[in-house]
Amino acid sequence: MLHVFQYPPLRLITQNCLSSMCLKPMLSRPVAFAQIWKSWFSSHSLLGKKNIILMGPPGAGKTTTGRIVGQKLDCPVIDIDDDVLETTWNMSVSEKLRDVGYEEFLEEEGKALLKFSASGSVISLSGSNPMHAAGMQHIKKNGIVVYLDVPTTVIMSRLKSKQMERIVGLSPGISLKDVLQFRKQFYKRWFDIRVLCGGDVAAEVVAEKVLDAVKRYRDSELETFISTRSSRSGRSTEEDSNKFYFSDVVIQGLALDGGLFVPERGLPKFTAEEWQGLIEATYVERAQVILERCIHPADIPASKLAEIIDTAYGENFSCSKVAPIRHLAGNQFLLELFHGPTASFKDFALQLMPHLFAYCIPRSCNYLILVATSGDTGSAVLDGFSRLHDTDKQRIALMNFFPEDGVSPIQKSQMIGCQKENAWSVGVKSDFDFCQTAIKQIFTNSDFTGFLTVEYGTALAAANSINWARLLPQIVYHASAYLDLVHQGIISFGSPVDICIPTGNFGNMLAAFYAKMMGIPIRKCICASNENNVLTEFIRTGVYDLRGRKLISSFSPAVDILKSSNLERYLHLIANEDGQLVTQLFNQLENQGHFQLQKDLLGKLQQDLVAGWCSDEDCLAAIHSVYSTTGYILDTHTAVAKVVADRLQDRTCPIIISSTAHYSKFAPAILRALRIAEINQNPLSQLHLLSSYSALPPIHWGLLETLKKTANGDHQVCAADMSVLMSHIETLIQNHFM
Repeated sequence: MLHVFQYPPLRLITQNCLSSMCLKPMLSRPVAFAQIWKSWFSSHSLLGKKNIILMGPPGAGKTTTGRIVGQKLDCPVIDIDDDVLETTWNMSVSEKLRDVGYEEFLEEEGKALLKFSASGSVISLSGSNPMHAAGMQHIKKNGIVVYLDVPTTVIMSRLKSKQMERIVGLSPGISLKDVLQFRKQFYKRWFDIRVLCGGDVAAEVVAEKVLDAVKRYRDSELETFISTRSSRSGRSTEEDSNKFYFSDVVIQGLALDGGLFVPERGLPKFTAEEWQGLIEATYVERAQVILERCIHPADIPASKLAEIIDTAYGENFSCSKVAPIRHLAGNQFLLELFHGPTASFKDFALQLMPHLFAYCIPRSCNYLILVATSGDTGSAVLDGFSRLHDTDKQRIALMNFFPEDGVSPIQKSQMIGCQKENAWSVGVKSDFDFCQTAIKQIFTNSDFTGFLTVEYGTALAAANSINWARLLPQIVYHASAYLDLVHQGIISFGSPVDICIPTGNFGNMLAAFYAKMMGIPIRKCICASNENNVLTEFIRTGVYDLRGRKLISSFSPAVDILKSSNLERYLHLIANEDGQLVTQLFNQLENQGHFQLQKDLLGKLQQDLVAGWCSDEDCLAAIHSVYSTTGYILDTHTAVAKVVADRLQDRTCPIIISSTAHYSKFAPAILRALRIAEINQNPLSQLHLLSSYSALPPIHWGLLETLKKTANGDHQVCAADMSVLMSHIETLIQNHFM
């Protein structure tokens, strides 16, 4: 009989531990769980009574890798083809396939798998085993399934060189490439761990990667998070008693000490071979591989993560490439990040993050998400959370605060039109910096948050770019853009590129820098500011100075920001995780309105970053110039980046300009740039006028529909007063959850 030894059930332990812990809902994997997990592993070897099950397409090297892994672990090695199927059938696998045909072969193969049992072994599956659901469910009960993910072109080359004809599903009219592509859906369904295997990687190296991946899978203790305001040698009592995992930081958003969460051991590194293995992959496939490395399966299993990513980047994006890269002129390329439902780069995080959040939270509490936006985040977060399953909407609500007079008319119309039964917008009679600061203060007001939890059973959470789950998906499109340039033959892998990003809150820029840390050859990250150029001055001088600065309303409102929250994560990184220094700097900024970097830190910063800024006049001139010469319309934020890129690039390598929003969202400014004398104030009329230009890209597919919904729409407006904001929050909780 099959000896089944189950791991501690991760989510069950999590939810049971939390069922009586609604007062501290941020700890989704609390200390009790960590101790159970750690004690279990301390008494078992890497393998124990579980099996390591190697899965992958024919030609992936499962048999050879399995033998090496078995030797290293000194355990039995079983090849399903040779040791199970051929023994059971008393004939070769190719003969069986020839005798019974494709469909009957799969059924017979599955029956043999159902009768098979083993423990403490390394098992190499056949390439077609994963296509039989019952057989895979049976064998997976007592094993960790490791997917050897080899690029399709490499597999085809290997099979051709071996002259392998025994491929289940291969028949006249169906190509080998089609067969391999078809099977991927089954591999994706069953694996626990993915190991990327390039074309020239030796089996010995693959075996080591398998062992490393299994170790990571079985030790979630290694992947914890710390606050940017805590140092390794000076942890708070709270941090000593609780470890924070991915699930925790998604829910909690902001650390208790006011800092931002970052991975304690940094981000994972990909080898050049692993990146090259993703050159032919789709955007969704790249996202899954990258995010699997950043999210431990104890928090979100690979199969569930795949489901979430498919939901986020499937039908919700109008372009099949999701984030296409387009040649603009010379050595400049545009990364189009506006093909999501609300026409801005925020959709990449906010179509994904709500589903991550819904999966991670305990079922015993309600959650209210608080968001501050300078424009594009509002509609994106409203749309994202409104797409949750109905059961999740009942326990997750969202309140979006935005500067009432600090966003474009179309942005405001979007935020009104995207309101749903669990998501609302509130205009605040102030600027974005007030909205963002107010939310931070609310999160650190323990009296207020405790009152909401005790009185209403509701916890607060954040979906702004301070939330780690907002940053993580942005890394993907920066990496994907580089891989697309390689795929298009513009560069070879390893050649450097520069990246220029319109920057306000520093999240998008930080994501590009993280992609660089993970192995993407980015040379310089260029920060492009508008006239609110605090970041530019800081990068040039090391002085962050808000004294006497007032926010200037511009044609690029998403970067009308003076306090860049995610800059804190970057400074923590280059300061060697000196949380005390970060605390000192940001306390000084809060209390005195300025701080200055030490000379050595400024030197490090200027090795990574360069910066420039652009006036409104230059922004409009750039839009007009690009349209006149190419027929392409830039939005106002992309135009800011284009101007800065023109000034700062040295033209020795390609430069990728992040096109962060669709121009339709800023129709009045665009029409002005195109030198239209009379502009109708009705947003719908403005879009219809723009559509008459037949420009590239065409008018955004979702904006017209959203604007039509706002004809009878309304929203709340409140004063810039903390007590008023808290009153709105309490009222919403009463109306939605009670």
